[in-house]
Amino acid sequence: MHEPIHGITVNQIRADHVNSGVGASVKHDSAIKHVSGEALYTDDLSEPRDLLHIYIAQSTQAHAKILRLDLDAVKAYPGVMAVIQASDVPGKNDFGAVIEGDPIFADGLVEYVGQSLFAVAAEHIDIARKAAALAQIEYEPLPALITVRDALASDSFVLPSKTFRRGEPEAHLAQAKHRLQGEIKIGGQDHYYLESNIALALSGEDGDLKIFSSTQHPTEIQHCCARVLGVPDHAINVEVRRMGGGFGGKESQPALFASIAALVTHHTGRPSKLRLDRDDDMTITGKRHDYLIRYDVGFDGQGRIQAIAFEAASRCGMSADLSGSINDRTMFHLDNAYYLEHVSIVSHRCKTHTVSNTAFRGFGGPQGMVAIERVIDEIAYQVGKDPLDVRKINFYGPADDPAGRNVTPYFMTVTDNILPEIISELETTADYTARRAQIMQFNRENTYLKKGLSLTPVKFGISFTATHLNQAGALMHIYSDGSIHLNHGGTEMGQGLFTKVAQIVAEEFQVEIDRIKITATTTDKVPNTSPTAASSGCDLNGQAARNAALILKGRLTEFAAEHYSVDAATIRFTAEGVIVGDKLIAFNALIQKAYFARISLSTTGFYSTPKIHFNAESGKGHPFFYFAYGAAVSEVTVDTLTGEYKVDRVDIVHDCGASINPAIDTGQVEGGFIQGMGWLTTEELVYDECGVLRTHAPSTYKIPACGDRPRIMNIQLRCDPNREESVYRSKAVGEPPLMLGISVFNALNDAVASLADYGRHPQIDAPATPERVLMACAKLRERECKPDQALTHA
Repeated sequence: MHEPIHGITVNQIRADHVNSGVGASVKHDSAIKHVSGEALYTDDLSEPRDLLHIYIAQSTQAHAKILRLDLDAVKAYPGVMAVIQASDVPGKNDFGAVIEGDPIFADGLVEYVGQSLFAVAAEHIDIARKAAALAQIEYEPLPALITVRDALASDSFVLPSKTFRRGEPEAHLAQAKHRLQGEIKIGGQDHYYLESNIALALSGEDGDLKIFSSTQHPTEIQHCCARVLGVPDHAINVEVRRMGGGFGGKESQPALFASIAALVTHHTGRPSKLRLDRDDDMTITGKRHDYLIRYDVGFDGQGRIQAIAFEAASRCGMSADLSGSINDRTMFHLDNAYYLEHVSIVSHRCKTHTVSNTAFRGFGGPQGMVAIERVIDEIAYQVGKDPLDVRKINFYGPADDPAGRNVTPYFMTVTDNILPEIISELETTADYTARRAQIMQFNRENTYLKKGLSLTPVKFGISFTATHLNQAGALMHIYSDGSIHLNHGGTEMGQGLFTKVAQIVAEEFQVEIDRIKITATTTDKVPNTSPTAASSGCDLNGQAARNAALILKGRLTEFAAEHYSVDAATIRFTAEGVIVGDKLIAFNALIQKAYFARISLSTTGFYSTPKIHFNAESGKGHPFFYFAYGAAVSEVTVDTLTGEYKVDRVDIVHDCGASINPAIDTGQVEGGFIQGMGWLTTEELVYDECGVLRTHAPSTYKIPACGDRPRIMNIQLRCDPNREESVYRSKAVGEPPLMLGISVFNALNDAVASLADYGRHPQIDAPATPERVLMACAKLRERECKPDQALTHA
């Protein structure tokens, strides 16, 4: 029996909704435009007269003093209209989103290869590029820290380290029957959005600027451009209709490019555009944080964890950017689905002379989850059990667990744990037990081809870790013909947010979605917006839009009750029209009557997430509104002679709550899984000893291609209502599916472990490229030839 929502059940909502309301698999509002090429991105907007094109000159040094920066030849180059450097910034030369330390232009010091030195604006981008190359620059190189190990050895951090602690981990580690120590290196990931960073700035009256930006955070662009120019926020209007992908890469760092475009337009009075090509985008912008995570775990003979200590160090780069919250979320997710009674988690935020890493789908959570899943597998091999059995005995308990095995390391009680049900369903539908036996038989019979199988769970907290960001606004107009104008603070990056929010409004008014006009996100309609991130886009903006709709419904209901002399409680909005007493009135007709009666048909809606709080000093609180759950079983085949492999099959059960749009949610699950798989297999970021990114183009950086998709891919949505009162009891589905890709990484380790009859763990770092897999195979074979050699975890 479903829980009631506002007096009716979820089943009733689903039964009564209009064809394009909540629960319907409505196509993405821009799907046809995407395929046909009609969708307008920032670079597709008509170029205004006198447009200037901007090129950013970049540092060639990872860490150096700038002794001389002579730009005379650059300025004199024919066709150059402006050259902008640090001294030309009228306001603050910084675009730091949370903490200062990200200069628009380097001023006397560079701290990563690719850092912005100056910008050239010309009538053609080729002119700007050629002119920039004429700059005379002299550096005094300084010692550069490139890796996490370099930073740890030098005590180099962008922010102070943090610790979560519960119980007595040291004492229980010492007393444990079994103990393992080790570490895992987890690589970063480039966002590789189809549309690179771009900004277009237009001048207006009184020095005002309008900026079109490919950004997940229009308000941050507004704040930053105003700060750089030294003007009030109201002088800057930022608009974005859609992005060609974002994944977190367009949350904080687009502010650099928008600020430079704003500076050029401010100084010249001419419109300007800054569009990065792929190589420059990959060099200038940050990635997913790469990590070195060490662990020390004690457990009993069944594999139950008795105590664990983690030390997680991330490469933040030259500045803090969003690293504080990202590393916090790593700490929040080092438990993943498992109860850790005696636990210590230490987080180091390392400063290196590389690009500042930034938000990426999962926001630090995936890295923590990879680490604990490695620990679980190691324990299983040590005690000679199926890793799934070890996972099960370590799961969080139910909300009423008498043993109290439902409290996280940050002292939040898990009250909505449905993982045991999901795992049970997936075991059955994926035929896990029989396939495990078949795979072990296959591995005994085949010398060089080896199969691996892994089932890994996901428990992911939903809310911004920065509590103040958990708010959203919406603006709604109903025009006199009954059409609806909808605007909110969320941005559309291909994930279907606009469609889902429009469905919510359609559901409230019981009208078809075609009646609703979805308009571009713009800071002059909804102010002080939060970024579209943390999987919260629909939770926040959908509820804000719903609240606006409820306000207007209330006005219309009050008007209709008075106009037709009926009890307001009897008035119902239905797909056929509005029932008022014994009359059925068309929605359009009611709106027109309300207009002539001078009823306001415009309002704003607002929503802030309830129940969340966290004390950073004590490391205790309730940072998440709820958890989203899921699990995946992945099967792989590895050629142990070459290290090459194929993902043969994946079976997924993912928790979407009462899904607002099952089609869009299914797409998010599939896409998130593939992106997670790519991060942990083929997407390798390589920096040389000088800090130069060597993988900055599709020729050297390999995202999954069509042929890498598992040949069999079974996805099942679990659509039971959220136990928390989220919008229509749905659950976020943007980030959690990415962590389903961990099952592929663990399956690869499982396949290689068969070379040692599952007695040793291969210790493959992420990403598990074919080269790493091949080396792990060679190492295990070598150890098997020397059975007296102890397994090390260095």
